[in-house]
Amino acid sequence: MSERTGWDRRMVVVADGKGLVGHAGAVLLRKLADRVGLTSALAAVLPQGTGAGWRERAQVIVQLAVAIVLGAGNLLEAEQLQAHHQGLFGTGVSDSTMRRTLAALDETVLAQIAKVRARIRRHVWTQLALRPGGFPWLTVAGKRLHHWIVIDMDATVITAASKKQGAAATWKKTFGFHPLAAWCANTSECLAMLLRPGNAGSNTTADHITVLTDALAQVPGASTAKILVRVDGAGATHGLHEHLRDLNTRRRTVRFTTGWTITAEDEAAIALLPERAWQNSLHQDGSLQEGYFVAELTGLNRRDGWIKGMRLIVRRVKPSGRHIKDLTAFEKKTGWKYSITATNIRKMTRIRGSHQIQWLDALHRHHAVVEDRVRTNKAMGLHNLPSKSWAINASWMLTANLAADLDAWLRLLTLNDDPDLADAEPDTIRFRLYHLPARLSRHARRRWLRIESTWPWAGAFTTVWNRLTALPVIT
Repeated sequence: MSERTGWDRRMVVVADGKGLVGHAGAVLLRKLADRVGLTSALAAVLPQGTGAGWRERAQVIVQLAVAIVLGAGNLLEAEQLQAHHQGLFGTGVSDSTMRRTLAALDETVLAQIAKVRARIRRHVWTQLALRPGGFPWLTVAGKRLHHWIVIDMDATVITAASKKQGAAATWKKTFGFHPLAAWCANTSECLAMLLRPGNAGSNTTADHITVLTDALAQVPGASTAKILVRVDGAGATHGLHEHLRDLNTRRRTVRFTTGWTITAEDEAAIALLPERAWQNSLHQDGSLQEGYFVAELTGLNRRDGWIKGMRLIVRRVKPSGRHIKDLTAFEKKTGWKYSITATNIRKMTRIRGSHQIQWLDALHRHHAVVEDRVRTNKAMGLHNLPSKSWAINASWMLTANLAADLDAWLRLLTLNDDPDLADAEPDTIRFRLYHLPARLSRHARRRWLRIESTWPWAGAFTTVWNRLTALPVIT
């Protein structure tokens, strides 16, 4: 028998608490949605109705997005979370009402919501430019990409445990969906996402162009002068490269980096490189990366049909154990593992040294941050699609993107100077901020939401609320 500690002596546990809020961080997310104008803007485009039982559709969508940020993985969990917030936002919304709301979002309404997101994003980015430190421009290998908006594209797999409309076998030998998305690397926002069947191709040009077009429509007009698009090897298609080339105008500069599938012709060109052509690659802080080398491959092999001015940069590393089974005969012979980056960058305006192959290699490798975006978006509603209906799942995906927007905007606008929370993982910020318990009381004609004063992040919670209150209301 274990020794008694006495901590539970004379303790009685009952379920009769009143005025308790289980996830007080919901007030921050809802306050943000209202303050930046998202709730009112959605109300203008979503279906309207009358009657005692009618629920405002904009509030249903916003509350669902808030629930997704808090961790809801389906409509029933979203309903259960809202039950803790009745004293804050009124009566919770049932899962059936949320399902009907999502089902009513047809292509026309989804297009209108996309325009709403773009308008609200323009307002948020204006506020970002006014904050201390200004807009979050990227820094890669010691060089600041001032005035460059970086868009990262990637596809992922969402598995399905049951037969759902559009679910199919994936290239990973799983079963589910294969959506394609574009993120803004500057702000971590998911700009656009396309739901696709599980058997959709990885390098489908039409899908990449569709998602990129939707993503560019989300970038405020004043920020579209300099665009950098980064894609992995799925982006190395004639159609996408030509589309990216044709996006350049007198007022807009578009540059890209993509992966490249190495062919026997490429390996023959690599074999022609003299040893002196190889240079040490760079870490993301700009220091030399010993044991990793890059070289310019442009001009050493034929590229019939590819756009004029495209450069190929080859990188070599000593293969690790996980590479052994995938090495080609050429790689086994040379003892190196090779990868190639394709780009149209000759230089980037006002970035000194942006023509150098070491920096361009580091710039494309920085694209790996998109994996963080995929992981965090899956942690916010996209780990599983909750319905058998394709239309409802597409609407859920959009709502999850709105949830990701709210989480990103909250960090950017109110937590940018807090190193513990500005880049925290979803589970971390939920534990520290969103899932705080609180007591809701009334005094002096006000409602008081009281959180534990000894909680280490209590000050951060109240700071976020005060900064949200100080935000100018969108007009």
